[in-house]
Amino acid sequence: MIILGIDPGLATTGFGVLEKRKDGSSVALDYGVVLTPKEENLPVRLAMLEEGLLKIIRKYQPEEVAVEELFFSKNITTGIAVSHARGVALLTCVKHCGRLFEYTPMQIKQALTGYGKADKQQMQHVVASILGLKSIPKPDDAADAVAVALCHAHTSRFGGLFGI
Repeated sequence: MIILGIDPGLATTGFGVLEKRKDGSSVALDYGVVLTPKEENLPVRLAMLEEGLLKIIRKYQPEEVAVEELFFSKNITTGIAVSHARGVALLTCVKHCGRLFEYTPMQIKQALTGYGKADKQQMQHVVASILGLKSIPKPDDAADAVAVALCHAHTSRFGGLFGI
């Protein structure tokens, strides 16, 4: 099964594409980011995000998509911008894949490390270790997206609890 993981953001949206094999192991097929320039206006940036995600979906044809739920504590302005980008990501993925699942940051950390408050470095090392990568995926947004996909790969048997 091909799984697309997404860490939504307006300037930088991370993506990670994994293949979950029948033996339960996962292999990284691709990861990276979709970037939008800050000098562009919001509608143009959202259209660029949609176009970038469509290219990934068309190339890998994921059977399922896992998206990190929005989390922000202090900066509401940043949260609103990310919400716009997240909405575009959700719409694009549900229209072109259909099987969409959401996970909170705490659920992702719990699934991969066994500790829901693991720090970013610990998460990145676990991602690289599980996938047998020689280095941590870069940039951080890509590593986060791979973690979302891995979380789904590890918990997909409970998919009914997390699907939209």
